[in-house]
This record gives sequence, structure tokens and C-alpha cells, in this order.
Amino acid sequence: MSVAAQKETLEFQAEVSQVLNLVIRSLYSNKEIFLRELISNASDAAEKLRFEALGNDALYEDDPNLRIRISVDKEKRTVTVDDNGIGLSRQEVTETIGTIASSGTRKFLEQLSGDQATDSALIGQFGVGFYSAFIVAEKVTLETRRAGMKSDEGVRWESGGEGSYVIENIEKPQRGTRITLHLREDDAEFADSWRLRGIIAKFSDHIALPIEMLQESTEEGEDQEKEQEPGWERVNKGTALWMRNKSEIEETEYQEFYKHISHDFEDPLAWIHNRVEGSQEYSSLLYVPSQAPFDLWDRDHKHGVKLYVRRVFIMDEADKLMPHYLRFVKGVVDSDDLPLNVSREILQHDRKIDSIRSANVKRVLGLLEKLAKDEPEKYQSFWKQFGNVLKEGPAEDFANREKIASLLRFTSTQSEGAEQTVSLDAYIERMQEKQEKIYYLTAESLSAARNSPHLEVFKKKGIEVLLLTDRVDEWLVSHLSDYQGKHLQSVAKGELDLGELEDQQDKEKAEKAAEEHKPLLERIKTALGEKVKEVRVSTRLTESPACLVVDHYDMSQNLARVLKQLGQDAPTPSPILELNLDHPLVARLEALGEGDRFDEMAGLIFDQAMLAEGGQLEDPAGFVHRLNRLMLEIGL
Repeated sequence: MSVAAQKETLEFQAEVSQVLNLVIRSLYSNKEIFLRELISNASDAAEKLRFEALGNDALYEDDPNLRIRISVDKEKRTVTVDDNGIGLSRQEVTETIGTIASSGTRKFLEQLSGDQATDSALIGQFGVGFYSAFIVAEKVTLETRRAGMKSDEGVRWESGGEGSYVIENIEKPQRGTRITLHLREDDAEFADSWRLRGIIAKFSDHIALPIEMLQESTEEGEDQEKEQEPGWERVNKGTALWMRNKSEIEETEYQEFYKHISHDFEDPLAWIHNRVEGSQEYSSLLYVPSQAPFDLWDRDHKHGVKLYVRRVFIMDEADKLMPHYLRFVKGVVDSDDLPLNVSREILQHDRKIDSIRSANVKRVLGLLEKLAKDEPEKYQSFWKQFGNVLKEGPAEDFANREKIASLLRFTSTQSEGAEQTVSLDAYIERMQEKQEKIYYLTAESLSAARNSPHLEVFKKKGIEVLLLTDRVDEWLVSHLSDYQGKHLQSVAKGELDLGELEDQQDKEKAEKAAEEHKPLLERIKTALGEKVKEVRVSTRLTESPACLVVDHYDMSQNLARVLKQLGQDAPTPSPILELNLDHPLVARLEALGEGDRFDEMAGLIFDQAMLAEGGQLEDPAGFVHRLNRLMLEIGL
């Protein structure tokens, strides 16, 4: 097939057109950002080539000197960004450039609020930096060829950002990617080399790859050098930021480097920079973002930091350098000790990698501890974005379980709202004098938790209870059984044991009542049959007629519901029905003789307890029918 025959005009996906419209019209308040993004993409392309060339030197094609070149043409009003990195194949151009981060586009659009400032903050999370070119360009032309492919397998992609693009095969002798921006008339200021040099110094000076521009002639030398073509000169310092002394680095430099490696448009929340020397030498620069990316909960998406060996890029998203529960951390680790042919298999078993990972985990947790102590408002912002991820920590990292637990935050019965949270340390400080356990309740929502009948005796005695309403909380408490010597106890599991907080007189009264009303309990158990495991007198209820609990080692009702929502076949535990013998409904039930009427009332009380627990009834229509009949009988 000839090159010309492979020319196609294609329509953008509907979602892509929407994103393009947003980018062009209102996305960025600072138009200079376009150059930073294109340079970052070019730098990434060079790093990918270095990595692939570790196993195949031929990919360099006799040109091992990687660089980025930027040129302008004032008359034509163009800016060109040219790199000799890995390049793209035709399929890669279609999949990446034509669809804007493929899977992320629809999720991006779903999160749009209509508020320009809020929406602008979102885009950096979706890897669509290439399209920042349309902030200043009325047309963008991309010419590229993947390293290792033939020169006639180059690709040209062109679009005006108006809903369609043209793609065709071209002859391209050099590997890499050249992007030409045809500037809008209003943005002609960017077709000025001194203007672009200033932007590079501001945003991209730290990039290790040489960024080159044509030398500028001085007025005095113009006549003497008219016939001499200007040469290329490096315009960025190019010192690896993580290798520099911390005292020499400005805060803005740290922030811009974060944006370069993460493609985020927001400043990081915090960072930590270390250089380790001795038996093992390496540098690390780790960041905590200010906002969670859209794919934080995508288990198939790789997360991790960048790994370098002696300033040579080895791999992106090196997940073995950071545990999964810290997958939000971005940054760079550069080791002097790892072999250059390091592979993913070696990363899984190398002791040095384990040592680096362990040290970096402690640094990140230490950074979070410092935030929590010195800047509680900033830590609360972190918790809102990443708290549920950190809750995975106690199960994944037993060695740091106590440290992670100290960083966790929870809503409690003493919190005024969902935003007000308490640490386990603060809970322990507020514990009553004779209190021995940390009490908690898991539920589907904060409203359901606050109104749960399981809390009635705790409210009466003024005992604080943690309210856990996130799906991950069930996973958390199954692996965090104690903290600082205090056992974590669910208020909806097992027989209530308040230890020395329990009134002995009340306990004896409950035991006596259970014996006296044993026939009632047996009749209700017979009426409910297999629906319940046991019927007993409750010591946790003060207002409600009944509640459901499970045995101490049984799966909670809430966890069973969560697993079913996730599509797993979870066995539903048989609950225990606890009765409040002081409640009028229970007294009325006891007064009824055996028969259908008693069975119906017993079923009604059980169903009410199930609904209060957040569960689903086996026969909702039957419940409504029985309730309607009862209401008619009492004259409602």
C-alpha cells in the first residue's frame, strides 16, 4: 500500500471533542504551561528509549545523544518541539493521541463540575498534557517514527482541534517526535525564542535531558556572521534536581519538578528529599500529591516511583519501591549500587531494593506524622484525599502497623460532622477511667451508624464509639485488632462486655430477667426458626425493642453486604436477636398467647431489627402487609 493510500481523516470520540473544547476555551489560566507539558512528554520519550535500549542497542540507530530541540518561525507563526526519543507507531498515535488517555477520558468528564477553576484542577490527573498545545495553537502537526521501525513507517497526525484529525504515513529518516504548533494570532508572542527561553528557565530547567535552541546572534556580530548558520546551544541547566543539595533548591523548583514527573497541574502537598551514603548509596525525592488521581482505585493500573541508576532512567512506576497502600506517592529514587541491567524480576528479589523500600516507607510515614502534628489542617486535606488508601496499610505492612494506625482518622459519636475526625491516640486520651477497649461500629453510612440501636447503652454511659462507614473499614478492623495495648471491639459483635464500666446491678438484673423470661425467648426462637441463631435478653438497648448481633468471630452483617455488592458469594451469618424486655412492644408480645398472632408479631420485630441494621428483608411485601394490618388494628 502506498503512503498516500494510507491517509485517513477520522473523527475524535465524542468525549475527546468535549475535552478539547474545554482545553481550548477555558482550561488553563497560564498559557505558558503548554511548553512545559510538551517538554515533559519529550523527556519521557527519551527515558523510555533509554530503558528499551538496555536490551537492544540498535534502537539508538547510531544516534545515542538524546536531546530536545525547540525552534520558532516568526513569519509563519510556528513553534516546533523536536525530540529523538522512542517515538510512536501509527497504532500508538491512534490509541494515545486520538483518544486522550483512552480509559480516563470518560471518567474525567464524569467529574466535571461546570466550575472552570475546579475543572482546570482535574485535567492534570488524566494524562492529557499533549492537548495543552491547543491553548495557543489553531492547528497542531505531529510527525513521529518509533525507534527500530523503517524510515517509511513515519506518521503524520494533524488537527485543528475541531472534532476531527488527519493521520497518514510519511517518510521520516530520524526516529522520535516533532510537534509543530501553528499559533493563533493572539498568541504570536510565543513565536519568540527569548520568550520561550524564559519559559524553559521557569518550568523545565531541572530536566536532565539537554533542551537546545538555535544560538541568538548579537547585533554587532550580525554583519560578520551573515553567511554562517547559527548552531544549537543548550538552554537548560539539566542538573538532576534530586542530586543537588537541599539548601540550594528553591521551593518553586521542587514544585515544578513534581509537576514534571507526575503530569499533575496542582502543587504537591508535601515532599521529602534525602541522600543516603555509606554501605548503600542512593537519593530519593518523594512527593505527597494534594489531590487523588482518578485511577487511584484501579487495581490494574500500575503505581510507583521512577527508578534511576546513576542518573540513567530504568523504569517508570517501579511498584517494588513503594507498597501498594502508599501508591499515591510520586517521586524519584536514584541508586548508585543497582546494576544497570536491572529488571523487573530482579526488583522483586534484590535485597537492596527491599532496603530502599523499607527506608522510603519510614520517610513517607514520618512526613505524614510531621504533617499531622505540625499542620493538622493540611493533614486533614491529605486524609480527605487518601485516607481510605492508608487504611489498607495495617493489613499490608505489619512491621509499620502501629505507626500507620496512629495516622488513621475516624468519625465518632463525639464528632459534630463527617469532616471532624479523631485519631486513635485522641480516642485513648478521652477514654473513661475504667474503660479498657476501643469501641467501634461499622455501617453503610454515617446516618445509619449514628442512629444504630447498638449505640444506645454507650450514649447513656457517655462512652465514645468510632463510626466506620467506608468499605475498607471492614478490611482494616480485621487486621487491626489492637492499638497501644487497647483491644478494638465491635459494639455489634458478641455479648456486650463493658468490663468495669458495666453496672453490676444492671448485669444481675439482666441475668435474672433472662431466666424469668426464658419461655418467651424460646417461643420467639421457635417462631423465627432458622432466621436467627439465638434469642437473648439485651444489655445494650435502652430505647429500641430489639437489635441483631453476630457472634464475636462471625462475619459482620455489614461485611457480608459489602462483599455481595462487590459480586462475591459471601455466606450470610445467622444473627442473634437481642430483646429489650423493658420495651412496650416486647411486653405486648409476651402477653400474646401462642399462635399465628404471636408468630406474626415476632417476625415484625425481627424485620424491624434487620432494617435498623441496614439489611434487606427476604419478604418486603409481607412485612408491609403485616405492618399495615397492625396499623389498622390500632386505629391509625
